[in-house]
Amino acid sequence: MLKTLHQSKGIQLAIGFFLGVVFGFLLQKGGVTQYNIIIGQLLLTDFTVLKIMLSAVVTGMIGIHLLRMAGMVALHPKSGSIGSSLVGGLIFGVGFGILGYCPGTMVGAVGEGSLDVLFGGIPGMLIGTGLFAKFYPVLEKKILNVGYFGEVTFPQLLKVNQWWVIVPTVIGISVLLFAIEMSGF
Repeated sequence: MLKTLHQSKGIQLAIGFFLGVVFGFLLQKGGVTQYNIIIGQLLLTDFTVLKIMLSAVVTGMIGIHLLRMAGMVALHPKSGSIGSSLVGGLIFGVGFGILGYCPGTMVGAVGEGSLDVLFGGIPGMLIGTGLFAKFYPVLEKKILNVGYFGEVTFPQLLKVNQWWVIVPTVIGISVLLFAIEMSGF
């Protein structure tokens, strides 16, 4: 069954569209498509965004590795570098700081009817993408490959079983989430 899904681009697009709508709905229900919630996160006065993201990391980390153990999925890590992480983080951070939305919450906010995102965020994201594409050859030569670390995961880097990374990470995130919740944020 999974091979059939993998070979059918139409089914993959339909599943992706459906899951995107569900993701946007859940972002909206979680409140993270609201400008004030996101700005509250940036000002460290409202930790709703952090709580949702960390909960997603824990759920995804456990889920994907259980599916991997069951032979239902395979990991395909992408190569990376310190330079590409810095450039990506800078672009993301500037856009996030200026508008108060990340790409996922931006699309969710458009679906919710936020005109600031529709007329500011979406064009800004398209312009930023175009500028990155235009300057990509120069960036690739001079910055993006600095500190190249390849297609490696933390368990591979540490040469340990994946669960030696997953379990402490899940425990650490759970403790942090509990502390945030107890502090009233």
